[in-house]
Amino acid sequence: MTGFIGLGIMGNPMAKHLLAALGELAVYDLQEGPVQELTALGAVCMTPAEMAEKCGTIHCILPTGAIVQEVLFGEGGVLEHAGAVKVICDHSSVTPEESRTCAERLAAKGIGFVDCPVSGGEPKAIDGTLAFMAGGSEKDYEVLKPHFEAMGGSSVLVGDVGSGSIAKLVNQVIVNLNIAAVSEAFVLCEKAGADPHKVYDAIRGGLAGSTVLDAKIPKILAGDFAPGGTIKVNRKDINNVLSTAHACECPMPLSSQLFEILQYLSAHGHLMDDHAGIVQFFEDLAGVAVREH
Repeated sequence: MTGFIGLGIMGNPMAKHLLAALGELAVYDLQEGPVQELTALGAVCMTPAEMAEKCGTIHCILPTGAIVQEVLFGEGGVLEHAGAVKVICDHSSVTPEESRTCAERLAAKGIGFVDCPVSGGEPKAIDGTLAFMAGGSEKDYEVLKPHFEAMGGSSVLVGDVGSGSIAKLVNQVIVNLNIAAVSEAFVLCEKAGADPHKVYDAIRGGLAGSTVLDAKIPKILAGDFAPGGTIKVNRKDINNVLSTAHACECPMPLSSQLFEILQYLSAHGHLMDDHAGIVQFFEDLAGVAVREH
């Protein structure tokens, strides 16, 4: 059997796809609602300890690296009760060092570990087209690959443990800076007096066109900041970017500026907005709102 720990915005639809593909799945979350939703579809509720005793593979997607380590190594956690489990796959957005620490501690008990963050946000989690970026051994990756295919549209073994987390940090730099650039540009569009929807139509087919532009401009124009990927999560990811960059002496001036923008949005009550809500920083500076005309 396979286990799945963490049924939040991303984990819930991921687990549903995995359940549909495998026909059985053990699930766990601190919130009862998502667990009940999955068990109504045929999943079985198990604690992490029970999963460790009964499941050969366990997936988890959790808010922070500290929570991942508590679930794996804390009292009543996976390692304490390891029996059947052979491979653990962590889809959480954490630092490479946190992933390597997990791998080392699990390897001492003969358990494989793959760090495999995802990209695509809630929409692609729901439609099963996430991109998986994995770090680990070829052997463990091949065990998990059918699961990735059930939950996503692509998966790549980037390298050793930690490589998946590095790929995710790179992804988050590009995505969030792209959103910030789009936000700043369209605030200029609004402030200077052009119709942002028509400007979007004019530029989306050119070099400025991107997946981020197409995903976020409709939300910005509608003022829809219901979260698919929250500013809170992305602030944590950019903090991880800077922590990793500082450790290897890699200057990140744009990401540093971005982190301060996210701090501003947090201080002004936007922490749980979708990261399309980054536009609100630039709107506040300019005194305009970019919306559908």
